[in-house]
Amino acid sequence: MRKSVIAIVGRPNVGKSTIFNRLVGERISIVEDTPGVTRDRIYAEAEWLTTRFNVIDTGGIELGDEPLLVQMRAQAQVAIDEADVIVFMVNGRDGITGADEEVAKLLFKSNKPVVLAVNKVDNPEMRENIYEFYSLGFGEPFPISGTHGLGLGDMLDEVVKHFPEKIQEEIDDDTIRFSLIGRPNVGKSSLVNSLLGQERVIVSDIAGTTRDAIDTPFTKDDRDYVIIDTAGMRKRGKVYETTEKYSIMRALKAIERSDVVLTLIDADAGIHEQDKKIAGYAHEAGKAVIIVVNKWDTIETEEKTMKEFEDKVRDQFRFLDYAPIVFLSAKTKKRIHTLIPKVLEASENHAKRVQTNLLNEVIMDALAMNPSPSIKGQKLKIFYATQVSVKPPSFVVFVNEPELMHFTYERFLENRIREAFGFEGTPIKIFARKRS
Repeated sequence: MRKSVIAIVGRPNVGKSTIFNRLVGERISIVEDTPGVTRDRIYAEAEWLTTRFNVIDTGGIELGDEPLLVQMRAQAQVAIDEADVIVFMVNGRDGITGADEEVAKLLFKSNKPVVLAVNKVDNPEMRENIYEFYSLGFGEPFPISGTHGLGLGDMLDEVVKHFPEKIQEEIDDDTIRFSLIGRPNVGKSSLVNSLLGQERVIVSDIAGTTRDAIDTPFTKDDRDYVIIDTAGMRKRGKVYETTEKYSIMRALKAIERSDVVLTLIDADAGIHEQDKKIAGYAHEAGKAVIIVVNKWDTIETEEKTMKEFEDKVRDQFRFLDYAPIVFLSAKTKKRIHTLIPKVLEASENHAKRVQTNLLNEVIMDALAMNPSPSIKGQKLKIFYATQVSVKPPSFVVFVNEPELMHFTYERFLENRIREAFGFEGTPIKIFARKRS
């Protein structure tokens, strides 16, 4: 089941990004120290009471040198396309402006629920200024203050009321769901068509839980799969041509519902920062990942060309060192037969469970081979370990002091677990806990 999506929309300088950071927690601006992962967030997860949802900060979308009105229209269009509920933000100090009215006209056409938030209402006296905003036609305006965090609870109560009912997917739990993500024009549509055309076993087209994607089931070697299609990104004139950040929004919806994510790279165009950005979301979501180098038919292959390209991929995608790399051509179908076996393997590893006694044998052997270093005169003691979940496989290691588990030693344990049990294609997580 997918999470609902809200988009924060409004003219520039009404405080959209401040509210975004409030909703998702200001940790969003922290850069994670993981090589190869570029942070440029416009989309994040938030929670209100017991409801989790995704938030789009349209203020983070850059659209080049277009005039201001075009930028506002583009940002509103993002909301129309992607959101279940729109938070329309205005500035309580400025009153209604012509730009606010332009945004309102676009939102009226969307037929989406709109919650009107009047920002920068920082004290009780200013609440008298909100009544003029009724004239925008979106019902009760909610006074809020991004600076002080006031009024957000009432606003979120109203937002959550408009979330659609959760839709349970009509797909068996044994079915492997995989999606294709990547920059525009890396060949996602071609690869989908090649996979389905080659197998000639399309069962049906059923509506997925995303609004504008079609999930396509098929069967290969008696295993059921569903391709979650992210390739059909609509273009609206120059709006979609001037930014690739829209591809992130569309990709995140697909990632959320996938077991395995294929992150596509254009062999001819080479590796871009955007490739790493999009792949980073799949890694963070804990999904199994396969790196697919498409358009390999355009490369004049020599004996070491593939190895050289693989080395480049490994260098640029260090955070995906567990992900297999598949070279193929969707256009010519060269090497396309190698892909589905990798999807199956990655999916099985993503759901793999390890017996506790075998896990502890590996951990204790690792400890004997490479004792943990002392930190400030204290030495890490590992008592035992257990697997607590799958998708991704997650392990808890019970220790004397969790602070003594240095990330380098955690990485060492991860490598020993991978050597013993495989896990190619899936991230694994290790948590240090104090033994009670």
